[in-house]
Amino acid sequence: MQTRLAPEFLDMPLGQEAESILRRCVHCGFCLSTCPTYRLTGNELDSPRGRIYLIKQLLEGKEAGSETQHHLDRCLGCRACETACPSGVSYHRLADIGRHLLEQQVMRHPLDRVKRAFLLRVLRNRPIMQGVASLGRLARPVVPNWTASLGERTKDTHKPAQDGEPWLLLAGCVQPALLPNVHAATRQVLAACGIKAISLNSCCGALAWHLNASWEGLNDMRQTIDQARVAFANGVAGLIYDATGCGATIAEYGRLLADDPAYATPAAEVAANAYDISTVVARHLDRLLPQLSPPADPRIAFHAPCSLQHGLRRKGEVETLLERLGYLLLPVSDAHQCCGSAGTYSLLQPKLAEQLRTDKLTKLMQGQPPVIATANVGCQCHLQAESPVPVRHWIELIAERLAATQRPA
Repeated sequence: MQTRLAPEFLDMPLGQEAESILRRCVHCGFCLSTCPTYRLTGNELDSPRGRIYLIKQLLEGKEAGSETQHHLDRCLGCRACETACPSGVSYHRLADIGRHLLEQQVMRHPLDRVKRAFLLRVLRNRPIMQGVASLGRLARPVVPNWTASLGERTKDTHKPAQDGEPWLLLAGCVQPALLPNVHAATRQVLAACGIKAISLNSCCGALAWHLNASWEGLNDMRQTIDQARVAFANGVAGLIYDATGCGATIAEYGRLLADDPAYATPAAEVAANAYDISTVVARHLDRLLPQLSPPADPRIAFHAPCSLQHGLRRKGEVETLLERLGYLLLPVSDAHQCCGSAGTYSLLQPKLAEQLRTDKLTKLMQGQPPVIATANVGCQCHLQAESPVPVRHWIELIAERLAATQRPA
């Protein structure tokens, strides 16, 4: 794609990076059929190719307004287009650049600004989120539909491992409040693998970054990096995450902070030493398997989060692990498609998110599974709000089998 950057972008590193990405796009259109929003609206401006054109216009100095913002906001950031792209276009990075530049140029509607500021302040504040989630659970008998996405808080009887190889476990911002049992399950399984999990109580930065609050997002990343580096210096083996949305962002730390002289190297170090819980479990499978009872019902439908299969490029790896753990994975058509959660997307674009969820649940329920398993907090909460069967993080299923063997007869 030929570009003629406006003078103000010519000497900017962001402008040069964007031009390099734009030049890789050959207008082939392979991305169109993989784009969730294009499939719903049929509007090419709601496709990766259309959005690339809008960002190109912005960088060439053409006037951009609320319509450009509207179409960029409707992008889920699922990155399915990148998986399909034969030219290796880094669409998500170009979209980041376009959105952040547009945020500085186009004033949002006051209601939209208030909504985004509210999400930015509340969702990243763990005490507030804990309080909101607790109130939601109390209100469940009165408003079950509004609180269906909240995971139940059961008593954690697991005793933290006192020995074993020390690893950090990223707590994140919303998961401890919305799905408290996931971290408890992760700690239990890690202990069975001979790993002592040490909580890292920080936010990966994804939430703020995807709300175009770049300063807050980068600051969250720096805080996570600071804490992780101290732990690494004290002998901690690495960083584990059990939310793939966090993992996809951590994997980008080296690039996102490449221009920060104080954090470029530490960011790359943390990214290189961060692992999804599935990777750690797979490495210790020989030790874990003898401790597990057989699954009560091995049939599950697995929803692979976009952050797992497109962001982290680990398509099929968790599914293979689940099969090795004794599960029968039922077929799910169009498994590459997004469920509509996409972080705060389901709150900011509810109509599109609900359509995508309905379609995804239809595909997931084709084999009539007793349970749907996934690997990310956003997907789990979003799907559970309308799912006819329980939606669980797969690590919870393993922890329950582990607990069954440890329970006194």
